[in-house]
Amino acid sequence: MLTAAEIRVARLVAGLSRRVGAGAGMTVPGKLLSKVDPGAIDRLAARLPAGVAAVSATNGKTTTTAMAAEILRPRFRLAHNHSGANLVSGVASTLLAAWNAELGLLEVDEGALPEVLRRVRPRAVCLGNLFRDQLDRYGELELVAERWREAVAHLPEKTVLVVNGDDPRVGSLAQAHGRSIVFGVDDPRVARPALQHAADSKYCVRCGTPYEYLAAYVGHLGDYRCPNCGHARPALDVTARSIELHGLERAAFDLVTSEGTQRVELGLPGLYNVYNALGAATLAQALGSPLEEIAAGLARFSAAFGRFERIPVDGKQLLLLLIKNPAGANEAVRTLVDGGAPRVAVVALNDAVADGRDVSWIWDVDFEPLLEGLQTVIATGERAAELALRFKYGGLDESRIVVEPSLEAAVDQGLALTPDAGELVVLPTYTAMLALQRVVAGRGLAKPYWERAA
Repeated sequence: MLTAAEIRVARLVAGLSRRVGAGAGMTVPGKLLSKVDPGAIDRLAARLPAGVAAVSATNGKTTTTAMAAEILRPRFRLAHNHSGANLVSGVASTLLAAWNAELGLLEVDEGALPEVLRRVRPRAVCLGNLFRDQLDRYGELELVAERWREAVAHLPEKTVLVVNGDDPRVGSLAQAHGRSIVFGVDDPRVARPALQHAADSKYCVRCGTPYEYLAAYVGHLGDYRCPNCGHARPALDVTARSIELHGLERAAFDLVTSEGTQRVELGLPGLYNVYNALGAATLAQALGSPLEEIAAGLARFSAAFGRFERIPVDGKQLLLLLIKNPAGANEAVRTLVDGGAPRVAVVALNDAVADGRDVSWIWDVDFEPLLEGLQTVIATGERAAELALRFKYGGLDESRIVVEPSLEAAVDQGLALTPDAGELVVLPTYTAMLALQRVVAGRGLAKPYWERAA
């Protein structure tokens, strides 16, 4: 058992962190507790009567976990790291803060996943995708996938493993665990004409032969098969069919399971959000939620902070879409273009540790369809100049490119160019998104994200 002194000290530190605005105090208490008692996280997880569910992915884990929380909240008292603190310290802080919780619902960083799974011994795990991201931090996909495979092999037998079968590396993990549920998209009408050049897992995980795709949906996610050894997408237990994408406003799909079919209406756009919803729905079903509750929870859901978030500003709106790697950025561009390309956009590129020091990934993003419709693009952030160069090589005339390293000034310029009642699109990398949150919170336009998420 944790001592009362440990709990009091950690909670005192959390309160002090919140007072100084240090990310809601969601990492410092966990770091302190781990130093004082290295086994604390194990015992905090073990005390939860309904166990722990973990969610990890390169793209979409915050949204998927938040969707699952919206579905599960009527059924369980949750310990949910809604602020996005997804390393081991953040997980420890979350479990400590939610002392009366029944179920731990944890977003987990893909690099931290093996340790977190070993420590919390989860009741269920949802693995969404593996895309190239922060190579200077994680290494190549093969390394991350191998660590995941080893972690899955050591899961308790009773753990339910939920995997995205449309991702070759993630889908193959279903064979490494006895209790697995596979989800995926089954609607070729919304597939891309061909696999994108920036797709990551193009080659067979068994023999290295290029996959053939019957349908390519998001990056390398799709219906694939190796023509040499026959390795293919596993049979899907839960699918999204009859998908409708309605521009920048919403999406809908049929959630098809062994228990029946339920129409799901999302207040978020894009095929990538269909994948997020599908993962959340499959996880919630594995935890006992019926289809009606799942559909109702997804219908209630609004965007996680910075992930297709709209913020009113003096009769106008900011539309925030996080971009952090080629796959995610390409889907943001795809969604914007399908919804009617904006005339003005602010794109913010930072190279902090949380973004990845190597920003060469911007050259693999298909910005060109977005640039075709822009009158002005404002490049901002720590690597604004390199971003501007990317847009120039993308064919945008220099007269239409503004370089403004200050994010706040860039947004103000963009708003000045946006007509009344119009919408300014902002595409920030991770730390730029956090900086923008501080700007809008400082101006009283929105609460800090850790206060708005619950």
